[in-house]
Amino acid sequence: MAASTRRDYYTVLGVPRTASEKDIKTAYRKLARKYHPDVNPGDTKSEGQFKEIGEAYSVLSDPEKRKKYDRWGHDWEKIEQAGVNFRGRPGSRSTTYSSTPNGGATNFNFESDDLGGLFEQLFGRAAGGRQRVRTAPRKGGDIEQPVEITLEEAFGGTQRTYTIRDSQTGESRTVEVKIPAGATDGLRVRVAGKGDAGASGGQAGDLYLIVSVKAHPLFEREGEDLRVKVQTPLYTAVLGGEVMVPTPKGSNLALKVPPETANGQRIRLAGQGMPKVSGSGRGDLYAEITVQLPKNLTTREQELFAELARGRAGTST
Repeated sequence: MAASTRRDYYTVLGVPRTASEKDIKTAYRKLARKYHPDVNPGDTKSEGQFKEIGEAYSVLSDPEKRKKYDRWGHDWEKIEQAGVNFRGRPGSRSTTYSSTPNGGATNFNFESDDLGGLFEQLFGRAAGGRQRVRTAPRKGGDIEQPVEITLEEAFGGTQRTYTIRDSQTGESRTVEVKIPAGATDGLRVRVAGKGDAGASGGQAGDLYLIVSVKAHPLFEREGEDLRVKVQTPLYTAVLGGEVMVPTPKGSNLALKVPPETANGQRIRLAGQGMPKVSGSGRGDLYAEITVQLPKNLTTREQELFAELARGRAGTST
């Protein structure tokens, strides 16, 4: 996307400038799912919007990058690379700079002496006052790529293969990226040197995958812990017994239910939750007992329940 047509990142995500990190993340996930290439196969417009959304999120989700973007707009990386100190010296003249509507920055002042220094650092100056373009090595830009995975993939780790097009050279290359077990929402997986090519012999930028994990129909995730509802017959909850608990591995675990277990009670299965990204240990799995009442009772069963009710009433105080 050309610089003149780049939209303000806040506009891209549809959030105000006062948006919290949570608001930005929520907006990003909603838009990323809407415009994901897998949802819109062959739609080049959606693909472009998807990339634009990822670019906006990569900046606004990072507090330091967001702060610089709010001040400098889309030129923040160039200004940062120039390494110029814009704080003026006593007696120097100042000039006011206003960003373009899409730049995202408010008005601020440069000191005229420092502004000249900026142009010298950006372009250099040859003898006789002629300007020349600097050829100092410069690192290539980073590439952000959103990726959505299932809970099962997050549990065991997975990988993705991407065709990356270098915005500087136009060349395409295939990159295989491993996503670690225990991956969480918002995890940034860095692949060094797989971003845009550097300028004048500078090193290449990096590729970052921004992970989002799909909601699961059975399991609810709380950090490294998982919670799952386990259908438990009334008789088992009252008298005790055994139920089977599903796991993200696809297998089931036998769980002993103590007598007189209440509906909604959680029973902890230590070490059966999600792996930790650090690789040291796993969280826990909590089985939430959901008592199932019997249906289509026979006449004899109804009599037994009535007898039980009378007996309980006789012992109540």
